[in-house]
Amino acid sequence: MVAIEVPEVNYTEYSNRQLVAIPLAVLVLALAIIGGWFLVTGAPANLGLEFTGGVELRIADDGGDVEQQIETAFDRQPDSVRSIPADDVYVVTFRAADEDPEGLANDLSTQAEEAGLSTNAIDQVSPSFASDTARTAIIGVALAFLGMSVLVFAMFRTFVPSLAVVASAFSDLVVPIAVMNLLGIQMTLGTIAALLMIIGYSVDSDILLNNSVLRRTGEFYESVNRAMRTGVTMTLTSMAAMIVMAIVAALFGVDLLRNIGIILSVGLCADLMNTYLLNVSLLRWYKFEGVKR
Repeated sequence: MVAIEVPEVNYTEYSNRQLVAIPLAVLVLALAIIGGWFLVTGAPANLGLEFTGGVELRIADDGGDVEQQIETAFDRQPDSVRSIPADDVYVVTFRAADEDPEGLANDLSTQAEEAGLSTNAIDQVSPSFASDTARTAIIGVALAFLGMSVLVFAMFRTFVPSLAVVASAFSDLVVPIAVMNLLGIQMTLGTIAALLMIIGYSVDSDILLNNSVLRRTGEFYESVNRAMRTGVTMTLTSMAAMIVMAIVAALFGVDLLRNIGIILSVGLCADLMNTYLLNVSLLRWYKFEGVKR
């Protein structure tokens, strides 16, 4: 077993403004990407079939020029076409539109058969059901974040340390969503689950840091480096596991696991930055300046 050596950081060489500059710049950039995406598409992220409604066809890969057949088989252009080599299928997705008839799935299946394509499975999600699912998912994430915030404030009972944890968790959520937009990863129930997991990872490392600084004996920088030895080791171990999962899932064409691995890896990387730059700067301000006021 290889031990991870976490070098100590000499925080005295940097001011609070220098520490907070990078996390805030990344957060502002992420919010700009999400805001721009919302202005263009009407949604903060690229929504999947569960949240938009539509039809998904699984077409067998019979060894012919299936991609070319798919391009010319349907009256409307597919929103996405992806190959899953492990299952020998192509997944073709059509998003719902206001003018879609109730028999959209049957129409698309008929067009596929007429083009000589073999359809293994058809999934259809109505726009109304998708809207309810999206609303439920948003409420779930909001309640999870609110519950986390209330718990943190109840634990520390002081504004600045609690705000540091909540701010870090917020940034840890926003950054992966922005990266999802850049990489073309859709927001689905699976990726929502990954974002909820990020809240747990973020709170874990931030509470570890806050407890070490506020409730354990020792000088401030000693407490920070003590928390870093444990927290960074935990985070890097989790990141390594997620990266391996994403690579293996990509090789076998399991898109959901690949996306979850990418999102968690990005979220954990953002958590390292926010915990040991943003959170540390706020705690240092609170310990050496805020308490005096």
